[in-house]
Amino acid sequence: MTTATNIDATAVNTISWLSTVDATIVVPVYQRQYRWDIGGCEQLLADVRAVADSDPQHMHFIGSVLSSVSGGGNELVLIDGQQRITTLMLLVAALHHTVRAEHPELAAELARVLTGPDGRTKLRPHEAWADVFESVVFDRRPADGTLRDSRFDDNYAFFRSRISPADAPHIWRGLQKLEHVAITLGAGANAQQIFASLNSTGEPLRDHELIHNYILMGLSHAEQREVEEEFWIPIEQNTGAAIGAFWRHYMVMTTGREVAASGDHGVYGEFRARFPRLDLATLRAHAVAWRACSEVYRTLLEPSQETDAALRRQLRHLSTFGRGMYPLAMRALLDLRAGVVDRDAVVRTLEDVQALLLRRSVARLPTERLVARLCRARSEGEPALRHAIARITPSDERMRAALKFAELPHPAYVLARLADIDDASDLGVDHVFPLSPHATWSGDGVRVWADYTDDEQNSHRALSKTLGNLALLEDDLGLRALDLSFPEKRAVAYARSAIPQTRALADVEAWSTASISARTAALTERFIEVWRRPDLVGIDDDGLTPILDAILRRGFPPGWEREFAYTEYRGEHWEVPDVKYLFNRVFKRLWADDRDSVVRFSARRGGPVYPEMAWNGQWDALDDENFLYMGWDLHYMLTAVQGVLDEAGSAPEVFVKYSYIGDAM
Repeated sequence: MTTATNIDATAVNTISWLSTVDATIVVPVYQRQYRWDIGGCEQLLADVRAVADSDPQHMHFIGSVLSSVSGGGNELVLIDGQQRITTLMLLVAALHHTVRAEHPELAAELARVLTGPDGRTKLRPHEAWADVFESVVFDRRPADGTLRDSRFDDNYAFFRSRISPADAPHIWRGLQKLEHVAITLGAGANAQQIFASLNSTGEPLRDHELIHNYILMGLSHAEQREVEEEFWIPIEQNTGAAIGAFWRHYMVMTTGREVAASGDHGVYGEFRARFPRLDLATLRAHAVAWRACSEVYRTLLEPSQETDAALRRQLRHLSTFGRGMYPLAMRALLDLRAGVVDRDAVVRTLEDVQALLLRRSVARLPTERLVARLCRARSEGEPALRHAIARITPSDERMRAALKFAELPHPAYVLARLADIDDASDLGVDHVFPLSPHATWSGDGVRVWADYTDDEQNSHRALSKTLGNLALLEDDLGLRALDLSFPEKRAVAYARSAIPQTRALADVEAWSTASISARTAALTERFIEVWRRPDLVGIDDDGLTPILDAILRRGFPPGWEREFAYTEYRGEHWEVPDVKYLFNRVFKRLWADDRDSVVRFSARRGGPVYPEMAWNGQWDALDDENFLYMGWDLHYMLTAVQGVLDEAGSAPEVFVKYSYIGDAM
């Protein structure tokens, strides 16, 4: 048996390790910059609070910290773990500054964590940021009063806002129950190889796997088996490979808020926020509802399982547009099961949703990020939902204009419904004027394609994918008519079709751009009849996004210097260029109009309004005795705007108009 001498790995208490280490902990220059955001800080603080409340023997494992000794033993180079350790130091600093006046003994213990042997911070970030970090940790304000933006300031401010003197012993108890594996490398160890091994061993857990672990954690083995067999396995069986989408759609349905589909475990984070404590009795009660939702979700995935013919038909139609509206459909079907609504109301909702999606597609408007607002409206009743749908459904006039020249989306679905055909499996979409006509193709039997002028050819091509040039045709007839000119095709295919709209083509003498336009106009009236806009008062929303559905875009494309074109605030037009300006203006306005809501929200969240400018950073005065902290990161600011408007009941009356289109900018 051999003994490894280049690596020492030991499970240690994190706070004890930080307090007793004699060396300066140095972040090497090749490490990435510190980038934890407030969401990560919020999770860390929640974990600290949770472990503080747990059994005395229960500890919280924060992972491994990989380091190597350098500088004659005076430096501990942090190879892996700098993000966690830096954030932990900021939390300890915030706790220290909160208690130093009232709890000097605790403050002294915290100072030992923060201060190194040379009197500077025990943790030393990149040299470019070392002074900034030190000024935050030691609460030193810049002599020149300059304001700055840094993650250190933002995250420290977040921790300060969440910790009160009365809460300090509780936070300290939780901090003392953190532990990690300290891995120290000897001179002969390959740091890069070990770092790669630690960070590349297996596929990261997905959201639904994290949810699974979360609901079972802390249960006995017998209780885990009970929950697994009675609830989780049925949910897996009902949702199959779509289990991840199921949990995301469930969270959208229940919260009425958009939930990120990927990155940073957004679904899992929302789940934990909604179900912060899951003892066995509470878990059983919730799990019954989860299982019932999964049964409905299976019907959405497989409409053939629906026993009601009208609902089965509508669910099959809805699947044409993907799964984006599943949260709303799931809510409607659950309400039907519970007897809250009748079958006709659910059918009407599914019809309205199809009209919304199809009309917006024809008008080339986005169909993403609509479902959350509709789920919120649905919670207020069917009239509110129909009004919300009507507001964002393009008008009949817009359809008449768009269908003349727009490429028809979902043509098989559209043409089948126009013909009132349920099963179109043996039908294909025929282009009356072909997409690639051969030189001898003719629309009238006299002139061939090669003799058409450039303008005539371009006019035909421009209309080739519009409603008037498309027809459903039986597969066998389509094969017979392949590559035929229009006069020949009339007799061989169209006259023999069982579909009325297709058979009518046999009565058209010649096929031209005028013929296409005339047929488009006729079919458009049928289109408007089938996909009716809810006949409630409402206008097209001009691409406005409800404030509760607003998201941060990833940077501005070239040519744009502002995030928002404007904001509609309760009927007022505001020129605010970005989230930071919106944050400032909303809080100032509500401070004047509805101060109680701001006070309630800020008290519950621990900010962003405070009675004094308690730490270094960017502040704005609301009055002589209350101050708005402006140093938050943009994610926090947007969430705070949404939250305080929701608190005040004003969120439904506030919209933003982005200055550019697209999420991936």
